[in-house]
Amino acid sequence: MPISISAPRPAPSIKRRRLSTSSSISSSDEEMDLDSSLSSSRPPSKPHLLTPGAQVTSDAQFMRGHGTYLSPSIGIASSVLGTLSRTNKLLSVTALSARYVPEIGDLVVGRVVEVQSRRWKLDICAALLANLPLSAINLPGGALRRRTGVDELSMRAYFEQGDVLLAEVQSLFSDGSAALHARSLKYGKLRNGVCVDVGSRRAGVGAGVKRSNRHVFPSSTPAGDVEVLAGVNGLIFVAAPSSAAMDQGAGLGVGGEMREDVAHAMYSTQNDEISLQLRREIARVAACVQALALNGIRVDEDAIRRCYEAAQEADMAAEVDGLDPGEGRFLGGERGRAVVRSAMQVKG
Repeated sequence: MPISISAPRPAPSIKRRRLSTSSSISSSDEEMDLDSSLSSSRPPSKPHLLTPGAQVTSDAQFMRGHGTYLSPSIGIASSVLGTLSRTNKLLSVTALSARYVPEIGDLVVGRVVEVQSRRWKLDICAALLANLPLSAINLPGGALRRRTGVDELSMRAYFEQGDVLLAEVQSLFSDGSAALHARSLKYGKLRNGVCVDVGSRRAGVGAGVKRSNRHVFPSSTPAGDVEVLAGVNGLIFVAAPSSAAMDQGAGLGVGGEMREDVAHAMYSTQNDEISLQLRREIARVAACVQALALNGIRVDEDAIRRCYEAAQEADMAAEVDGLDPGEGRFLGGERGRAVVRSAMQVKG
C-alpha cells in the first residue's frame, strides 16, 4: 500500500479577546492580551469566584492589590477565596469571609480567653488575640497608682475566662495585634444580656456593623429601654441597663476619683433581676439583629429600630390571626425575610 506524505500544516492559532482599558490617567486607550479571567470585554452577569492559587493575569501592566501575590510562573495569583475587583490597573481579590482588622479608636466587644502576666488576652474576631494590660483598667476605688504584685494576683477578681468586655483599641503592635483599654466608666464587663455575632465583613453580603458616630445606644421597648452595644468587630451585645449605671459624673467622688461601690459594680459577675417582659424584648431585639445579618443588611441604630418596629407589627398581626404568640416573635426563615423586607420598605 503506497504511503503519501503530505506537507506539514501550521498549528491553528488561538485568538485571544482584547480588552480596551480606559482610564483618566492614561493618555490613550490601549488593548492588552489578558488571561481568561480578564478576557471578557463585557462584565459578567455574576462575579467570578477565584480560589487560592488561581491565576488572575500574567500581563505585567497590571498591579497586584489585596488578596493577591506575584508568582514567578503564572504572574498575579489569588491568595484568598473570593471575587475579583479591578480599579484601573489595580487588581485585588475580596475574600468571601475575612477576620476583623483592628484600627485605633474602634469600639470592640471581646471575650477573655487567657489571663497572663499583667494582661488579659481577648478574642475580638481578629487574626490575633488582643491584649488588655492591667494598667489599662480602673482599679477599685479609682486609685491612680502603679500596679503592684498584689494587683497582679487579683487579676481574676476583675476579669476571668469567659467574661465579655467592651473596650477601645488604643494602639497596634507590629504584628497587627491590638492593645485595648477600658479606663472609661462606659467600658468594662458586660452582663444582663446576650451577645450576637453578625460578622465583621463578608464580600458580596452587606452583613456586619456599620461604622457610625454612636455604637452604644438605647432601644425603646414597651417593657423598658434595652441597651445595644455594637462592636465594630461584628459582635453586638443586647442587654438590660445595669442597675449600677449612672449619668456621666455621678459615679465620681468629690475629688474626681471613682467611688468604690461603682468600681466594684463594674467587675461584678452577678446579673440583675430582669422581668419576664424585658427578657422577651431583649430576645426580640437580638432576633432583629440576627435577621438583619442573615439577610445581608449592615447593622446600625436606624436599621435595628426599623426592624424592631416591623417585628412588633408582625407580632400583632399573628395575634389578630389567632396564632400562637410565639409565632409572631420568631424571626427566622421566611418570616424573618418578610420582617426585614418590610423594614427596608419603610426606609424608602
